[in-house]
Amino acid sequence: MEKKLICGPMATLSHEAFRHIVERFGGVDEHYTEMINAPTLLQGGPFEKYYLMDGPCPEKIVWQLTSNDADAMASAAAFLVRRDGIGIDINMGCCAPEIVKSGAGIAWMLKDERETFTMVEKVKSAIENCGAKKRLSVKLRLGGEDFSVERFFNFCEELCSLGVERLALHPRTQKEKLSRPVRKFFAEELAARLSQKGVDVIFNGNVRDAQSAAQVFEECPNVTGIMISRAAVQKPWIFAQLRAELKKYFCANERGEKSSAGKIDLLELGLEYIENLQRFQPQEFFRTRMQRFFSYYCDNFSFAHYLKTKMLNSRTREEAEENLRAYFEKVPEDRMIEIP
Repeated sequence: MEKKLICGPMATLSHEAFRHIVERFGGVDEHYTEMINAPTLLQGGPFEKYYLMDGPCPEKIVWQLTSNDADAMASAAAFLVRRDGIGIDINMGCCAPEIVKSGAGIAWMLKDERETFTMVEKVKSAIENCGAKKRLSVKLRLGGEDFSVERFFNFCEELCSLGVERLALHPRTQKEKLSRPVRKFFAEELAARLSQKGVDVIFNGNVRDAQSAAQVFEECPNVTGIMISRAAVQKPWIFAQLRAELKKYFCANERGEKSSAGKIDLLELGLEYIENLQRFQPQEFFRTRMQRFFSYYCDNFSFAHYLKTKMLNSRTREEAEENLRAYFEKVPEDRMIEIP
C-alpha cells in the first residue's frame, strides 16, 4: 500500500504563501488549508478571499471548516465543493480554548453525539446535493480526558457510516501536551477496523524526520499516510526528504511529479517566504504570519533564539529582510544545507 504525505492545517500558516515554498521541493500529496470559519465565509468577510486562495496546486487542496453551527457548516461546504480541490475536512481536533469555548473544534467530540452526527449528515448531504465527487474527512483527537476506548471507536465508526471517507487522527486527548508521546496503537487499531470499509486513516503527531516517519509506518502498517504540520514549517523540504529516504513506502507519483531537495540556501528560502507573504496575504496579516513562520524556521540555525527574537520583533518587511541577511553575514556557515 502506497503511503501519502500530507501537509496539515495550521492557523496562520497553511496559506498560499507557505504552500509555494513547500511545493518548491515537491513530495506532498495534499495540503489542508487553515481553519475557515463557516459563518464568516458565508457573510463575505473582508479577508475571506485570502482563505480561498488555492495556489499553486488547486488539485491538492483540502478545505478545512470550523464552526459551532451545523447549518453554516453545510452551506459553507456546498460553497467550497464547487471550487477546485479534493474535498472538505471538518475540524474536530482543535483544542485552542477560544475555539472549544465557541463550541467548535474538539467540542464536537464532547457534545451530545446526536448533535454532532446531525452536523456531519448535513455537511455530507450538502456535498452530495451539489453533485460534487468530493471527499468528506474529519480531523480529530481521542476526545476529552474522560474518553473511553469503546466510545472513541464507536464514534469513529458512526462518522464513517454517515459518509466520512477519511479520518486524520492525532492520538492525544484534548489536554495532553505535545511533549507527551502519541499513542500510535490507536491509529493502527482504527485503521485496521476501517480498512475493510474503504476508509483512510491518516496518522498525525510528532513526525519530524525520516526516523519518526519510518517508526509510524512500521508500527501502523494499516494507516494510509502521515500528516506533518509544524515540522514542515521548520523544514519545508521535509516531504521531498522523506520520499528520498523512505522509498520503499512510496510508489511513483501518479501525477509524474518529482520530489527533490539537494542543496538549500536558507537565506534565499526565508526571503522567498517574506516575498510570498507580500504577494498572497493582506498587509494586515503580514507581521503575525511572518512571526509564526520564523518561530519554527529559525530552529534550523545555530543561534536560533537570537534570530527568532530579531524576527519576532521585526515590524516591517524591510526590517525582517535586514535582520535575516544580517544573521547570515555573522554566521555564514548556517546558510547552506545539503538534503538527500
